[in-house]
Amino acid sequence: MVKLTKNELKKQKDSLKRFQRYLPTLQLKKQQLQMVIRQVEQQHAELQARRVEWRRELDEWVSVFGEKITLVQYVGLDRIETSVGNIAGIDIPVYERTLFQDTRWDLFSTPLWVDEGVAALRKMVEFDSELRVLERQIELLAEELRTTTQRVNLFEKVKIPETKDNIRMIQIYLGDQQTAAVVRGKISKRNLTRQAS
Repeated sequence: MVKLTKNELKKQKDSLKRFQRYLPTLQLKKQQLQMVIRQVEQQHAELQARRVEWRRELDEWVSVFGEKITLVQYVGLDRIETSVGNIAGIDIPVYERTLFQDTRWDLFSTPLWVDEGVAALRKMVEFDSELRVLERQIELLAEELRTTTQRVNLFEKVKIPETKDNIRMIQIYLGDQQTAAVVRGKISKRNLTRQAS
């Protein structure tokens, strides 16, 4: 419940100024997040298309060779290196590179194409690693966008209208009190003049 006093009126006016000053910043952050999410989604789609094309070329290349060799044992993923980027105040992972273990194979007992096959599989793992990092970026940005949108809605649809209503209500009450005081003063003055005459 709002107190109907001058101090409360000042407090409500200060709150309204603060809300109106903070709202454009939130709206700008929301727009920036939406733009960045679209960019990352486009980057993800382009990388996914490149991966599909690479996979198609790889499948054609593999079909030429009829030998049954499992290359996965030679790929040896070590780790995915990422750095930290900052978008609109949120830290997101940024793909740097994929590192592989130094695996060796017997050059005399494996076919000649194993070297290129391992390089091709490693390229697929790099694509997948970068895609995972982009998906994590989208996830983090979408969560922040959801939170920011909730805050924008809170200010636009709840706090600012509520504060304006409180100010209007207090002003009406104080105006009524001032009018009543003036009326009481006039009545008292009239009573005093009647008693004096």
